[in-house]
Amino acid sequence: MQKMKRIVQPLLRWFQRNARDLPWRHHPTPYRVWISEIMLQQTRVEAVKGYFERFLKAAPDIPSLAALPEERLLKLWEGLGYYSRARNLQKAAKVAVEKYGGRLPASYPELLTLPGIGPYTAGAIASIAFHLPVPAVDGNVLRVWMRLTADSADISDPTVKRCVEAGVQAILPEEHSGDFNQAMMELGATVCVPNAPPKCESCPLAELCAAHTAGGEQQYPVKKPKPPRRIEQRTLFLLQQGGRLALRRRPPRGLLASMWELPSENGALDQRQAVQAVRAMGLEPVRLLPLPPAKHIFTHIEWHMTGWRVLLAPPVSAPDLVWASIEELRERYPLPSAFRPYLNAFLEKTEQSGDTNAYSAQRKQ
Repeated sequence: MQKMKRIVQPLLRWFQRNARDLPWRHHPTPYRVWISEIMLQQTRVEAVKGYFERFLKAAPDIPSLAALPEERLLKLWEGLGYYSRARNLQKAAKVAVEKYGGRLPASYPELLTLPGIGPYTAGAIASIAFHLPVPAVDGNVLRVWMRLTADSADISDPTVKRCVEAGVQAILPEEHSGDFNQAMMELGATVCVPNAPPKCESCPLAELCAAHTAGGEQQYPVKKPKPPRRIEQRTLFLLQQGGRLALRRRPPRGLLASMWELPSENGALDQRQAVQAVRAMGLEPVRLLPLPPAKHIFTHIEWHMTGWRVLLAPPVSAPDLVWASIEELRERYPLPSAFRPYLNAFLEKTEQSGDTNAYSAQRKQ
């Protein structure tokens, strides 16, 4: 561990000169650090910047987040995916209002009791916002550490992560714990990168890196391969009546639980099957237009989608459907990214034509 202690000062100096200018690093209050860290899970930094600013404008503090209507919360989160993160944010905010006076607790163990906050997020909040000497080990830190130490243990093993946390804890500079944790993350995000050759020529720790010394940087980290994603065929419907589209709530459990969706059915339905499916909803199709195929990747599932735009005969009556105007689709109803290829095409064509009935009317058959 003595060798690893040698990385502290050069890494801190490098971070001071090279840290990216990110909005959540301005005034790193516990709330701002928390929101940014949850948003950054499974999401690129560049994508998060705009979301962060909009979210803070709508919910500038914990009490306002706790009081936010769920539909508004999910609309603010629309496009970030993993919507359980947003719901857990609000659950944790409500606990913070009830137990901690509308603030996050300045204690690593207490932070861990809040919904959606695990060891990494608790460590980031504790060290960056509260200046507590607690490690924050994410995928970037794991990768940097395993290369520095040329450790071939499987990083998907939880015991390996705990060992790395213990190692970081042992060298963590007490007065600069937040900066050190951020420096390790930054190095992994910008220099010791994944899925590409690391930029060792720009690394302040190259001379101290066991993997680099041995010329084997890309052999680390070692991770057990994930099982292949399950492929599911899905048919989506743009059900249009006048200037409104049909939306439907998904079931309360399972994938995209309780989210709004474009009505959909299992399988890749041909035109005849699609007509039958629409009639089974209690609707009468006047015209069906095929939409381009699309694909969406979830963590463990991959949707291969067939799409139909369906013009409906009035009157329209289906109790489990909501009929949304163009404005409501843009401003009110949150739809997961899986449905965006079809919805965005509809909105763009409608906007270009100025006619809510115009989408695909001129499309080549």
